[in-house]
Amino acid sequence: MENRIVLITGATSGIGKETARALVEKGFRVIVVGRNQAKLERTVSELKEIRRDASVNSFLCDLSSQESIRQLSKEIHAQYDHIDILINNAGLIIAPRKTTVDGLEYTFDLNHLGYFLLTGLLLDLLKAGKSARIINVSSQAHQGGHIHFDDLMLEKSYSAMKAYSQSKLANVLFTYELARRLEGTGITVNCLHPGAVRSNFGMELPGLMKVIMLIARPFLISSRKGAITPIYLASSPEVEGVTGKYFIKKQVANSSRESNDEQVARRLWEVSEQLTHFKYPKYSK
Repeated sequence: MENRIVLITGATSGIGKETARALVEKGFRVIVVGRNQAKLERTVSELKEIRRDASVNSFLCDLSSQESIRQLSKEIHAQYDHIDILINNAGLIIAPRKTTVDGLEYTFDLNHLGYFLLTGLLLDLLKAGKSARIINVSSQAHQGGHIHFDDLMLEKSYSAMKAYSQSKLANVLFTYELARRLEGTGITVNCLHPGAVRSNFGMELPGLMKVIMLIARPFLISSRKGAITPIYLASSPEVEGVTGKYFIKKQVANSSRESNDEQVARRLWEVSEQLTHFKYPKYSK
């Protein structure tokens, strides 16, 4: 697996950073993507200290902005002729409700449409990679989620957890549908629950919700433990050829009933293409 190129979003903190650290140690060529230039520079410096021959590159991108994602794709294409592994990791939970520069509900736009658009734009580079892998970080919160097609942007009724669980369900639906569409191409697509991780996640929540997160922190797992499954999916020969699965603690697990509804997945796919103004390319098997 050495010298394979892996791109990781949300790589300047939490499980994204720990995943990058482990893959650098394993000899991967690592591309870190983040929205804060100072954090990116610090992360690259820390990763290069791990191995003398480490290949680490960074790109600035606001994954809640479709224009920024398209610019990132252009920059990646200008420097790379292939990517072997894409880890869609960036995500958040936020309250109160707000919208992105594209006028979309922030959680859904960043957590789902960010994955959807970036993956589609980089699919040609993944196709050029060797047995490429796409890894989407989801959450067990998807179990309580529902795709509210009648109010997808949650304008009528919003809560931070409702928005988050919907977006994490969308991650699983996207994973399964993309795996079906890429069947026979050599590209695998899987998703995972990293565990309840003690990181900066949830620190943007207001009032009581933030207090609850702070109280819970001592009982949560470290970012290093949370990174175990994405590291496994990115680097282990055991999952070569495995696709369309949901993992917890390096094991295939059952996802929710709605996540396995192909009709819901196809409808979400169509809506996602409309919202991103992006039509996925079709590849022959």
